[in-house]
Amino acid sequence: MRVLLVTAITPVLWGTTYAVTTEFLPPERPLLSGLLRALPAGLALLAITRQLPRGAWWWRSAVLGALNIGIFFALLFVAAYRLPGGMAAVLGAVQPLLVAGLSVLLLSERVSLRTLIAGLMGVAGVSLAVLTAAADLDPVGVLAGLAGAGSMAFGLVLTKRWGRPAVSLLTMTGWQLTMGGLLLVPVTLLAEGLPPALSLTNISGYAYLSLIGTALAYTLWFRGLELLPAARVSLLSLLAPLTATVVGWAALGQSLTPVQLAGMTLAFGAVVWGQTARRSVHVSRAYHSVRITAASGPEHGPADLVGRGDVTGSDPADRRDERRDDRVRGVVPAGL
Repeated sequence: MRVLLVTAITPVLWGTTYAVTTEFLPPERPLLSGLLRALPAGLALLAITRQLPRGAWWWRSAVLGALNIGIFFALLFVAAYRLPGGMAAVLGAVQPLLVAGLSVLLLSERVSLRTLIAGLMGVAGVSLAVLTAAADLDPVGVLAGLAGAGSMAFGLVLTKRWGRPAVSLLTMTGWQLTMGGLLLVPVTLLAEGLPPALSLTNISGYAYLSLIGTALAYTLWFRGLELLPAARVSLLSLLAPLTATVVGWAALGQSLTPVQLAGMTLAFGAVVWGQTARRSVHVSRAYHSVRITAASGPEHGPADLVGRGDVTGSDPADRRDERRDDRVRGVVPAGL
């Protein structure tokens, strides 16, 4: 429950993006917004951790950075600029369903029927909460929103599949943010040209999105993804459009109708109900081999045991119980 609550902070922070984009950022600069949100945060984390990728993690970080950050941010801001915030949020709400399908294909995770139903309920609830009769369906914005949800879904599943090398979570988050930000540099210059003069309001908006909405939010998000099944983590993303609706009502003076309140209740109920689905346990043979290797010498640490994706779709509580039982039998060193 603690992991769930901490991970849920991320979509709540993301839900403020819509208001910040419309109120603080310069107009018609979606790629610049994605670039200045990702690259400063990534460079800051690299400066703190001072560790670069090694071996295969150069190209893996580039792929994950492109899917989770570069492509996703670009499409997210295109949708945010071309569509009402509500419509962009509804398109993003299909992500849990995409993650559920990809988890079955790539992670061999058992996705329960309750999780799928909760995903459909979430899409319906978000639609009621944020859509209005006057919503303008811009085709480019709609395609960008759907493609962005697909990019993020694929990135989340690959992040879960590949796991994490023997580095800190901040380090790996910095790799992805930097790679994604660097990918946006040439695209932004070609498509939008040199950035305009930024006001203090613009700078404050970018600073908030970069440091709070990206560096902090993604660190918490990837931590939750390591400890929880991908489908359950993705279901939490439904909190983002609900937060956007609440922020619009509280800070921007937007009204809430009874239908919107009913939709918010339905979407929030879907998140809670989906998190109570029976958790599947699937421990791969590679995990058992790593446990035996870890017991054979002191050079292996916790990251060698659980940080490389050797546990797929397993429950963290079950892993803790197994490690505790193994310590009693003397199979795994007490430090693990």
